Amino acid sequence: MAETAEQLSAQLVELVRQYDPEADLNRIREAFTFADNAHRGQMRESGEPYIVHPLKTALNLAEMKLTPNMIIAGLLHDVPEDTRVTLDEIKAKFGDDVARLVAGITKVGTIKYRGVERYIENLRKMFLTMAEDVRVVIIKFADRLHNLETLGAKPAKKQYRIALESLEIYSPIANRLGMGEIKGRLEDAAFPYVLPKEFEWTRNIQQTALLKQKDYLEGVMRETRELLKRAGLEFVDVHGRVKHLYSLYRKLLKHDRNIAGIHDIMAIRVIVENIADCYAALGIIHGHWTPLKGRIKDYIAQPKPNGYRSLHTTVFCDDGEVVEFQIRTREMHLAAEFGIAAHWSYDEQKPAEKRGAGQPKIDWVAQLADIQREIADKQQYFKSLEEIKIDIFKDRIFVFTPKGDVIDLPEDATPVDFAYLIHTDIGNKCTGVRLNDDIASLDRTLKSGDVVEIIIDKSRKGPNPDWLKFVKTRHARSKIRQYARTSLSNWISSVIPKKLLKK
Repeated sequence: MAETAEQLSAQLVELVRQYDPEADLNRIREAFTFADNAHRGQMRESGEPYIVHPLKTALNLAEMKLTPNMIIAGLLHDVPEDTRVTLDEIKAKFGDDVARLVAGITKVGTIKYRGVERYIENLRKMFLTMAEDVRVVIIKFADRLHNLETLGAKPAKKQYRIALESLEIYSPIANRLGMGEIKGRLEDAAFPYVLPKEFEWTRNIQQTALLKQKDYLEGVMRETRELLKRAGLEFVDVHGRVKHLYSLYRKLLKHDRNIAGIHDIMAIRVIVENIADCYAALGIIHGHWTPLKGRIKDYIAQPKPNGYRSLHTTVFCDDGEVVEFQIRTREMHLAAEFGIAAHWSYDEQKPAEKRGAGQPKIDWVAQLADIQREIADKQQYFKSLEEIKIDIFKDRIFVFTPKGDVIDLPEDATPVDFAYLIHTDIGNKCTGVRLNDDIASLDRTLKSGDVVEIIIDKSRKGPNPDWLKFVKTRHARSKIRQYARTSLSNWISSVIPKKLLKK
């Protein structure tokens, strides 16, 4: 039996009370009553009262331990668009910050176009909104999650469009914001509507594997807890994590659909108090079980480009079974699950004045907003869309300068992309590259962990136009094209009299 709006509201208030004892719970109750009155008589296509949707959106936000203002904005996010209540009334009742958030959500949600134009406009609005206030996009994720969970009530064409948009726009943005759990939930909810046969195939593989592994892994977790206790290492938790379905599907494709090459369908997470304990736990696990060569990854010393931090190791456990461990602190775990949203998450160890203070600086979001403003023409924006998607949505790698600085690039980037990211002059005067101390070609594909040293010729005038055939980033392409245009303009100026040019 479905829960009533009053039951969901009570759940929401209780959840917020549990993680934030200082929150003004009456304000959240008032926001529910306000939204309930505004949406009175409205029903969703699923047949449930409309108020259930904003309540579920708010519950999704509360699961991330977010601030009362974000929870209230989640409750009110559809009020200005779908009812007679205005933003001014929301502002008068709940303040400027809540009104700004609701206005931002309304702006992102209002897309009048169809087909490709709709897709482009949605991307543009998402990018600009992120630059103004990334909290709006986090609330939009919570909203989209519930929309996907109730997609069954919509016509088939609409199901496909909303699900595909979730996979192509929402999920990659969640990934770039480090929101691993939200990304996984968005993808898994959209997967059956976009690729129904592949969804069933992947689910069957997962369920078969879990039936075989579950009891065994429960035993490994018990043994791990005993090992840590005997070594005197205090831990917060040891639990299992089942890989999200869509993530498993993509990994299966990389392994020629062979499940034998995948060791993390269910991984074991070890949560400890501090960084020193992460490495101590790794040592204890390696002292008891043999690690697989080449499968130890230190994302604490070298975080992923989206900020993900953890130690990963794959070991041979009892009977030769292969098991993956992920070891991290409580803070790293919160950041891995909720990414940028963790900036606003309640943490009792954080001083009250610093909880969710300010907007975190995200360089790539600011760059994206600049691109939106630069490219006003829709046709030009469409042409550059693939480059923008590669820059922002493609899986990321991290490489190093000879001094040890970490540089974040899209997968399949080349030394020329790296050179232009360092500085335009380095790109323009680039003549060669040393990769891990070996001379390599400029069209070589870079891999995570590579040490890249660009060789330049100070007398070189500019880039080779042929580089456009292999560079991957929009930044490198635009700089090469810009130089080519400047060179052509200078040549024209030198051979054609100025008087003629003025005419």
